[in-house]
Amino acid sequence: MNNQSAPTSQDQFIYDVHQNPHNAQILARWDALYLPDGWLVAGCLFQTVWNRLSKRAPDTGIKDYDLFYFDADDLSAEAEQAVQRRVQEVFADLRVTLEVCNQARVHLWYESHFGHPYPQALTCAKDGIDRFLIPSTCVGMNPREVYAPNGFADLYGGLLAMNPLVPHRELYERKAASYQQRWPWLRCVGAA
Repeated sequence: MNNQSAPTSQDQFIYDVHQNPHNAQILARWDALYLPDGWLVAGCLFQTVWNRLSKRAPDTGIKDYDLFYFDADDLSAEAEQAVQRRVQEVFADLRVTLEVCNQARVHLWYESHFGHPYPQALTCAKDGIDRFLIPSTCVGMNPREVYAPNGFADLYGGLLAMNPLVPHRELYERKAASYQQRWPWLRCVGAA
């Protein structure tokens, strides 16, 4: 990693995210998705930053591209699957895995998937971004807005901590170890 002081501005983040050609294409075609309260989130964003800081190709090792939206009017798995199919059609030429998740229905499946209860239904997609296991990775964007509730300093500084909104130590430790295996310069620090 570059030992110079890490950039922490939103403009730098936007620039870095767009260096991944898949992110750039997803954001360029965003309006074709018709996602209510829609966001490109998670690993495809922060892993692109970490790859750039590590002097790797921006899309190295990114397994999927996550899209959040919020539709409280239809909490069915079938509706979410229909949105997933539509997104896959729009981006069929990218040949990347896209994962779509309606944040309005996370409370319905979270416990059976992760083994921990979900405290309450979310009220918007940003609530889901707030609950990523590691605060420095709580980032989302669409062509009109960037959401980084914890700022950019820890993301660019490679700092990993457990999110107090999701105090599941075992899940955090697994996630942090996975990240450190791929980017050894990342450092675990006390809880955020």
